[in-house]
Amino acid sequence: MPITGVYETVLYATDVTAAAAFYADVLGLRLVDGPDELAAGFRLDDGGVLLIFEPSRASLPGRPVPSHGATGAGHVAFSVEDGTLERWTEALRERGVEIELEKEWQRGGRSIYVRDPAGNSVELVEGELWPG
Repeated sequence: MPITGVYETVLYATDVTAAAAFYADVLGLRLVDGPDELAAGFRLDDGGVLLIFEPSRASLPGRPVPSHGATGAGHVAFSVEDGTLERWTEALRERGVEIELEKEWQRGGRSIYVRDPAGNSVELVEGELWPG
């Protein structure tokens, strides 16, 4: 069950709009969501996603996904092969890793979330979660 790639990467900026302008206008990345007060999202040519989050808002409790931020836990998402997410879930549980969240996404993908020993949010993604 190999990890097949990094699905999304999160960077933090207190001024999301300015950061989004840099990534879109200076680096030429394709904006697919936002920017707004919380976030901006970019689709990379290799299929990965770069997110820019405002750290104080991203760390608030009660969001639809586990909270994370620059002053605490970071986040990384890895793509897994289709049809293997259940096996990943079982394998992690067998190793004593708590599954923090299992999520069915509106666009059809699925995710599981766990924490690494440092408290970082680690997501395994099966399928597509973001616009192509």
